Amino acid sequence: MIRPLPLLRFAGCFLLAMTAVRQPPSGQLSRNAAAESSPPAQVVEQGKFRLHKFEQAIGEESYQIQQSGSTLVLISDFKCKDRFTEVPLAAKVEFAADLTPQKLELKGKTARTTAIDDALAVQGDRIHIREDKAEHEEPRPERYFLIAGYAPSALQMMLMRYWLAHGSPETLKTFPSGEVKIQHRGSDQVQKDGKPVRLERYSVSGLIWGRETVWLDPEKNLAAVVTVDAEFDHFEAMREGLELALPALVARAGSDQMAVLADIAKHFPGRRTGKLAFRGATLIDGTGRAPVTDSVVVIDGDRILAAGPRKSVPIPKDATVVESKGKTILPGLWDMHAHFEQVEWGPVYLAAGVTTVRDCGNEFEFITAVRDAIRDGNGLGPRLLLAGVVDGSAPAAIGVQRVDNAQQAEEWVKRYHDAGFQQMKIYSSMTRDNVAAVATDAHRLGMSVTGHVPEGMNVYQAVEAGMDQINHIEFIAEGITQEGKSSEKPTRIQGMQAAAALDVNSPAGRKAVQFLKAHGTVVDPTLAVAELFTPSPNRPYESLEPGVKKVAPELAAQLADIGAGESPEMIELGQKIFRKYLEIVGQLHRAGVPVVAGTDQAVPGHSLHREIELYVEAGMTPLEAIQSATLVPAQVMGLAKQWGTVEVGKKADLIVLGGNPLESIRNIRKVEKVVSGGTLYDSRPLWQSVGFKP
Repeated sequence: MIRPLPLLRFAGCFLLAMTAVRQPPSGQLSRNAAAESSPPAQVVEQGKFRLHKFEQAIGEESYQIQQSGSTLVLISDFKCKDRFTEVPLAAKVEFAADLTPQKLELKGKTARTTAIDDALAVQGDRIHIREDKAEHEEPRPERYFLIAGYAPSALQMMLMRYWLAHGSPETLKTFPSGEVKIQHRGSDQVQKDGKPVRLERYSVSGLIWGRETVWLDPEKNLAAVVTVDAEFDHFEAMREGLELALPALVARAGSDQMAVLADIAKHFPGRRTGKLAFRGATLIDGTGRAPVTDSVVVIDGDRILAAGPRKSVPIPKDATVVESKGKTILPGLWDMHAHFEQVEWGPVYLAAGVTTVRDCGNEFEFITAVRDAIRDGNGLGPRLLLAGVVDGSAPAAIGVQRVDNAQQAEEWVKRYHDAGFQQMKIYSSMTRDNVAAVATDAHRLGMSVTGHVPEGMNVYQAVEAGMDQINHIEFIAEGITQEGKSSEKPTRIQGMQAAAALDVNSPAGRKAVQFLKAHGTVVDPTLAVAELFTPSPNRPYESLEPGVKKVAPELAAQLADIGAGESPEMIELGQKIFRKYLEIVGQLHRAGVPVVAGTDQAVPGHSLHREIELYVEAGMTPLEAIQSATLVPAQVMGLAKQWGTVEVGKKADLIVLGGNPLESIRNIRKVEKVVSGGTLYDSRPLWQSVGFKP
């Protein structure tokens, strides 16, 4: 099996182009061969699911269950189109009469760049497993299930039926790998054909990293599943006829999964609230002032009461003292480019010292439910600031928030504003006029505009149309390489070669940097995700990002093949381009263009640390790199009076490190404790709660 990679969310960029050269072949199962070897079968059940990504319908899955003697056979045909890429998956699974699986065949794709070719067969007390060309056997446990990930949906339905029919065990071993946990979480009512239908809601963990939410109807048919696909993007399957219930179920999934985490968090060791005094640490308050050795920081609830040298800061008698000698205290970190698509990102972010996150485009119902749960104390995670995504109608469009005219721009800006979003996020299929319409409406309501430079536009046009911020350094590089060139879009290789030869000190480079400075444009480079595509055999990814060795098992398999399959020439080209990105970030910073740290996912939690390390490589001092993830984003978002530094009267967001990042920026990874909203957590149980190694 070729494992998935977290991809950037825009077409035409260098990163997606790099993955395009190694797209694996897909295929379909040989139905004729299966028919020749099986006795005549009777169809006993059939159905159809509508497949959605970010709530946008992108395909369907049809299934049949056939019966031949005492054997049941599930045949599923899963087909969707994600932007320009077909994603077909064929499945054939045989079951005994009690729903115990005997054989499984999966062939095709589970994401744009992810192929699967698995065949499993039970042979006596052994299970023979073939994943692509690798084969092995494992002992067959008493209870088990054959399934490989979130798709196809019909196989998830059979998993639920098996679990219910076999005593609803606390855990269930799955093959080719993993273990699932299923929990009944309650019931919800939806409408179908004008009539109410009661659905039972379940939480399923172990098929993907984190939790899915699954609903069954009274006949134990799968009604809906809210999950993520092999690219970690929101993915939903809805039984035909229930599509109108999708937004409500997405919101329910977010709030319910957050409630699970909130319950877990109550039992974390080291969790404390109330008046706390951190004694003995070196305080780097984030303002730029010199560090304070042997400091005291006192918090009460969500406010900082005092911060300074121990000799001048008295410790209240009713405060709980947290001994911190040999440690370093920093302001809580910000990730300014997140896609909070699973609730598990909440504990991960806190464990990594991230106390504020800007979500740069999400499902409206999901992200508002998650934000509100955290805000109201019914969830677990950092403070969420939201950028509402909009896109135009085009083959590469994503989501359901379409802006194709000025009226739609006004409607979506108002909806996001009224729901408490701070920004609008422009995606890649917007036209220049519609970008300007969104920006005009957003600015009138006090919102700012961030996002991609849409296809057919350059960075100059995007900023002049009203964009205040630009996501991804690639768009700045494109603006430099295309300056003065023909408007005709270069080929993928031409674009990569131009980026590798870019000279940021050329007239075109200086012009772009000065233009951004003059317009006060903010850039979040997302270097950490760009670096995903630079490893080589003598420069493995784990040497760049050691956090990849600590992720949950479901993620470890997906991240294991980073860089595999690329030709030496493509690797060298990718590394040259990445070095140019570092140069651009350095020039932007030196020119006074605000640079804020953001990750666009990559390796959950750890990649923000890597982003900060890369800014030091680009020429920032360690303190400046830290400020790109503390003070500068707070200033950019107009929240510096409340957050961004450790000062009296500000909100109590801070982290305790086991080393000094001013001595080595790698110490930014040594997060031991985090205070978010006045609650103190130890990092270790936060990591462990979502399957990561501390």
